[in-house]
Amino acid sequence: MSKTATAIAIAFELSLILAGLVLFWRLKLSPTARQQSTNLALTRWDAPPSEFFLSLWLICAAAFAASMGARLGLSRYPLSRDATAAVATAAGQLGVVIGVLVFRRFFDRSKPPALSSKENVIGAGVVTFLLAMPLVAITSLIWQVLLNAVGIQSEKQDLIRMFLEAKSFFLLSIMTILACVGAPLTEELVFRAGIFRYARTRLPRWAALLLPASLFAALHQNLASFAPLVALGILFSLAYERTGRIGTSMIAHALFNLNSLVLILAKVDF
Repeated sequence: MSKTATAIAIAFELSLILAGLVLFWRLKLSPTARQQSTNLALTRWDAPPSEFFLSLWLICAAAFAASMGARLGLSRYPLSRDATAAVATAAGQLGVVIGVLVFRRFFDRSKPPALSSKENVIGAGVVTFLLAMPLVAITSLIWQVLLNAVGIQSEKQDLIRMFLEAKSFFLLSIMTILACVGAPLTEELVFRAGIFRYARTRLPRWAALLLPASLFAALHQNLASFAPLVALGILFSLAYERTGRIGTSMIAHALFNLNSLVLILAKVDF
């Protein structure tokens, strides 16, 4: 990438952050917004604890089995470590979907969430993404200052290295699909439609928001991105709760990951 492309990417990123700040003012801080009541469309998940933990077990077992099966199957082929990791990740994401489908087909006795909200999912997802931009930027800045203050040297996620070092167009395409389609689909099903929806009426509100967001951040196994991802996870939960549609957080998640990939490929240091 040329310096011009990098400069364009930075300018675009700043414009997204500014748009997010404007939206935050209009939707949350303006006098009109403060006078409006917020209706939460997400319904309670009426399931016993045994059923909830069974769903988590099925999802984790299916994901683990699919990922390990892919690694064992690929061990006989001369693939690079990154290619093997990408295929195993794809298999694991497929396993998550299979686990969710098996649970809902054979074990889920509760009613699906009622779609009382008529809000456009795509529009709500785009708004959530824009609101996430300044939130993540500010959280990242504060978190990095705190890490530096205590002398902790943080490293970038391994996924960033994989994208920067990828030489194969096929591998780059697979990783892009995993990041922008597979991850938003599976992670939102588990952390928002699963853990958050179950916890929100059984735990204090702060705990119901923080628990899935912390697990979501820990999944990425990177200290530098932990706090920003916690903030992002909380925002996704709030968007899902307000609209009652998991597609809202999926779209916002996909846009956020796509934006991150653009910055990586443009060699923007963030």
